[in-house]
Amino acid sequence: MDHINKDISDLFAVYNQEPVLSIDKIPQSGSIRIYYRIRTARGSFIATYGINIKENLSFINFSRHFKTKDCPVPAIYAVNTEGTIYIQEDFGDISLLDRLEASGPSDEVYNLFRKSLKALAHLQIQGDKGMDYENWCLTSSEFGKQAIMSDLLYFKYYFLDTLQLPYDKEKLIADFEIFSAELGNTEYKYFMFRDFQSRNILIDNEEVHFIDYQGGMKGAMQYDVASMLWQAKAELNEAWKHGLLEYYMDCVETELGTTFNKKKFIQQYHGYVLIRLMQVLGAYGFRGLFERKAHFLVSIPLGLKNLRSFLHQYPMAKNIPEFDRILNLIVEDHIIERFIPPRANAETPLVVHINSFSYKKSIPPDTRGNGGGFVFDCRAILNPGRLEIFKNKTGRDKEVKDFLEQQTKMPEYLNSVFDLVDISVDDYINRGFESLMVNFGCTGGQHRSVYAADSLARHLKNKFGVTVDVHHIEQESKDWKN
Repeated sequence: MDHINKDISDLFAVYNQEPVLSIDKIPQSGSIRIYYRIRTARGSFIATYGINIKENLSFINFSRHFKTKDCPVPAIYAVNTEGTIYIQEDFGDISLLDRLEASGPSDEVYNLFRKSLKALAHLQIQGDKGMDYENWCLTSSEFGKQAIMSDLLYFKYYFLDTLQLPYDKEKLIADFEIFSAELGNTEYKYFMFRDFQSRNILIDNEEVHFIDYQGGMKGAMQYDVASMLWQAKAELNEAWKHGLLEYYMDCVETELGTTFNKKKFIQQYHGYVLIRLMQVLGAYGFRGLFERKAHFLVSIPLGLKNLRSFLHQYPMAKNIPEFDRILNLIVEDHIIERFIPPRANAETPLVVHINSFSYKKSIPPDTRGNGGGFVFDCRAILNPGRLEIFKNKTGRDKEVKDFLEQQTKMPEYLNSVFDLVDISVDDYINRGFESLMVNFGCTGGQHRSVYAADSLARHLKNKFGVTVDVHHIEQESKDWKN
């Protein structure tokens, strides 16, 4: 982490001579890129660190190109010679999704969706002019039959196959071929954002700004609108979906300077809604079921319910029967319920007692009658306490948390812990048990075990809503003075 901060400071100094007040890591979501906010007396900037240089260059080249077309994207201020760090304009932390969740489907939020779609039509059509797809795109230069087929297979391997449902693989692949061939023949191909969702639209002074378009390519305009209007987390009502789609098509006509066949556009749009829903479920499966990231696991039921809503309104074509059968099967209640953990309520007796402790002392005993539970040894994780700068800090200090998250295997370690403890919590809630004990030990009970205990408590509250009782035995005995 220290070397990244220094590299960011050095790069910023080349662009701007203002003294840097702070460089703070921004919490990550699904990306492997790491974002930092640089603060000076006059303002703030975003620094991005990523080891995928081709992905970085895609974003940088797209951004610079879109700026020449007056699109609402961040300015790129500086890039290091290795292409691993770049500094860009800061639009803040409030996304369109945040605004929607905070105020609900208000007139103000609806207007922000309209602004976003108007800006999207401009970016797609004007941004297409002079775009060097061949050299700038991260993967495929065009979203055609082959790329559509890849998304369908992504869904098959990372989501469908994990359900272990019986299906005819040859017939399904044949249906995929038919479906991808039909969608690949759209005539409305311009720049395709690829991940145009309300989480990637930032709101600053009631204006919209776009981020995370590095996966873009030439493709169907309908895909981006489908991504936004059918985003599971947003849960837009049908009136909004229809009204916003009509408004977007009007914006497209304005940008094109001519009318176009809206009926045909909408027919193909429905196909792209479906392919987007498949791609999202594949991503949820990969990030949640394979990488074991809880945020994506809890999104699977939302994605399946979203797909079910679509299938009820727009039945599948009759020439792809196996595809139709399997999609209607995976949205049945018993499949969706697989991914919904039990939630504790006011009557749930279970309390999960979580402790951090020092192996120099002793493992905390369970005095509540169970006489068991879990004891996790954190000493295999690189010890922050060996570094002088961390000796007087704990696992609750930001610097220590950043170190454990970025320079150790603590994230992978905790994923395995969550998997084990989740099984017990799920079972104990259903069976009405009253107590479960989980202990985390490290050498001094100061850094690793404290961080792990707090992380598990947060995870269990978010996933199960269960009552947790956290004690940091060594730190509480010192009154947190080290």
